[in-house]
Amino acid sequence: MNKKITLGHFVISKVLAIGIGLYALAPLESNAATSSGTLSPVTPKDVVYQIITDRFVDGDTSNNIPAGSSASLFDDPDQDGLGNGDDLKLYQGGDWQGIVDKISYLKDMGITAVWISAPYANRDTPIYDYKESGGYDLWTSFHGYHVRNYFATNKHFGLMQEFEALRDALHANGIKLIIDFVSNHTSRGRNPTSENAPEDGKLYEPDKDSNGNYVFDSNGNPVDHNSDGYFENLLADPNYDTNYWFHNLGDRGSDDTQFGFRFRDLGSLSDFSTENAAVVAHLEKAAKFWKSKGVDGFRHDATLHMSPSFAKGFKDAIDSANGGPVTHFGEFFIGRPDPKYDEYQSFPDRTGINNLDFEYFRASTNAFGNFTETMSAFGQMMTATSADYEYESQAVTFLDNHDVTRFRYIQPNNKPYHAALATLLTARGTPNIYYGTEQYLTSADASDISGRVFMEREVPFDQATTAYKTIQLLSALRQQNEAIAFGETAILYSTHDVLVFKRQFYNKQVVVAVNRQPDQSFSVPAINTTLPAGNYSDVLSGLLFGDTVTVGSGQIAPFTLEGGEVSVWSYNPDLGTDIPRLGNVVSTMGRAGNTIYLYGTGLGGAVTVKFGSTAAAIIANSNTMIKAVVPSVSAGVRQITVTKGGNVSNPYRYEVLSDDQNQIIFKVNTSTSFGQNVYIVGDIPELGNWDTSKAVGPFHNPNYPEWFLPVSLPKLTTVQYKFIKKDDSGNLIWEGGSNRSITSSSSATGTLETSVLTWQ
Repeated sequence: MNKKITLGHFVISKVLAIGIGLYALAPLESNAATSSGTLSPVTPKDVVYQIITDRFVDGDTSNNIPAGSSASLFDDPDQDGLGNGDDLKLYQGGDWQGIVDKISYLKDMGITAVWISAPYANRDTPIYDYKESGGYDLWTSFHGYHVRNYFATNKHFGLMQEFEALRDALHANGIKLIIDFVSNHTSRGRNPTSENAPEDGKLYEPDKDSNGNYVFDSNGNPVDHNSDGYFENLLADPNYDTNYWFHNLGDRGSDDTQFGFRFRDLGSLSDFSTENAAVVAHLEKAAKFWKSKGVDGFRHDATLHMSPSFAKGFKDAIDSANGGPVTHFGEFFIGRPDPKYDEYQSFPDRTGINNLDFEYFRASTNAFGNFTETMSAFGQMMTATSADYEYESQAVTFLDNHDVTRFRYIQPNNKPYHAALATLLTARGTPNIYYGTEQYLTSADASDISGRVFMEREVPFDQATTAYKTIQLLSALRQQNEAIAFGETAILYSTHDVLVFKRQFYNKQVVVAVNRQPDQSFSVPAINTTLPAGNYSDVLSGLLFGDTVTVGSGQIAPFTLEGGEVSVWSYNPDLGTDIPRLGNVVSTMGRAGNTIYLYGTGLGGAVTVKFGSTAAAIIANSNTMIKAVVPSVSAGVRQITVTKGGNVSNPYRYEVLSDDQNQIIFKVNTSTSFGQNVYIVGDIPELGNWDTSKAVGPFHNPNYPEWFLPVSLPKLTTVQYKFIKKDDSGNLIWEGGSNRSITSSSSATGTLETSVLTWQ
């Protein structure tokens, strides 16, 4: 059924599958997909290491210019077959074998999870940016954010057998594998530097057999099944978008509305219409394909630009597929002060996809990098976000990454650099280390591209650097003392340049004292503490100039922090095995029958897991982990508890979904007063159960007074609903008349749209 969803001249989505009509055109799950099983989801006990695959190590020179790829895409002006590391717009030669070659280096550093570039095929033609003064810059898709074919590997990195070898080598060394995944866009459809001339943005798929299955060889690589001389077939093209896979609304530019972020192109990259059932089916199939390869997590690109209704169902589809839940976090790129902070803060609660912690990044840059904020302000950020984030330990914290300049460029002095690194590794959240941080990699300028250096050309892989040892020691502490992984944060003392904070999980504690000033010492007065009396040695053994501290009479004795000093004091008593205590749950959103992992202490032996008052089946358990099944319980937020021998754990929040999620695009015509927005509320948890504080919205209004919003709803479900108007002060107006009613599509990836309804 072909139709357009239009709001005046804004074309929102151009094909929607009603029921299962268009979904039937999507290829079936491939029998060639293999699985070795995941290692386990990433938890706050882990330390993640982010690698831009092309920029780490060239372990296999034979794939530097893969068959069919132009030599112009590879940075090799001296023709020696090796990337020079000079033109960072081009491929440099890093690949999966290069990561395998450095696994012992990563393991010795204490890295327990590796996040790599998107593994699938990307656009492999030159990208020309023409200059006003003449000439052009030539770019490539080395970063992995220009998908071409989700079901083939990026040949610059290796074939499927090399990817699986990487997975197996990492898993054999206890290191989890996270892949970057882009579901927001393909490549650039039109060239903004050439009068928006058609460029690319095309999406391909492998050959299919007579049953509609993709065909792969024994190693999992696509084959030319139809003997037409090609290994793939065109599926969608934004410039000839006959099946309406793209929004095609042009670049977002200066449009800062929520509509602009979610429906216009990001950097002219062709924006998927994730309101189209065929698009949803293809993306879910692709993600499940890579999950079947045994990955442990997904880093989702550009979540700021994704519709939460799609993201919620997308994450649910991945976790509900064979293998249980994996870790999900995404790039909701903000920088406070930002009007999108509330949306950023609530995105994990609404979708189940955690955030890369840009708020932590902003504050650490300012406190430890350019010194534009005080350490007191940094401490206030930690406690404020701990309150704001429902799952603060699952937020992925970082000093820098591929989208910003290198932290070393901002802070060239070792002492505050090390202080920032030590704080990252002891603060709340799950820390992510950008490749080369331990070797002090820097940038030539403040751009993100300058930070994407070719590591093996720039530095030795030296395991004796202070940064390397800091990561090594504090990663070990994160594994050993649950106070860092699961604990709450309290600020014990702070000034302009000094911060003393505590992480605590029941009786376990870690106290961290930091002086960011490299050449000034500060006296810290006695601090009240719940630490038992005694002497506490520095976990870092003086690596960052730390020293032993004395505790007595409920106080940490006065001490002095010399320039750049970081002291880490750990109290790690055995909590025993009798009392269950929960520290983390993966996933935090799912439906009956889904697998779930609970982490903490005292979880072994005869235990009962309950969702509210309903018991869950337990698959396996140990003192630190329970693997269970979400029971058949009414949908909505439920508190998980563990009972053991009459002892009941602390509760942990979990949202039970009504069923597999698909989408309905609701539309209504109504005028509003200044500051008012339109929301929807209804009789199921996904619509707030008539609780207006949980209403879904706000709606988009690019063609006011028409409003629209894609909403995530359980499949084949009849719901009662109404539209409401709310303002920032909480003033509320209900529409009149009887409750409205609609039944969602029967397809897991189906979408429906209403007509433009009139406010009652």
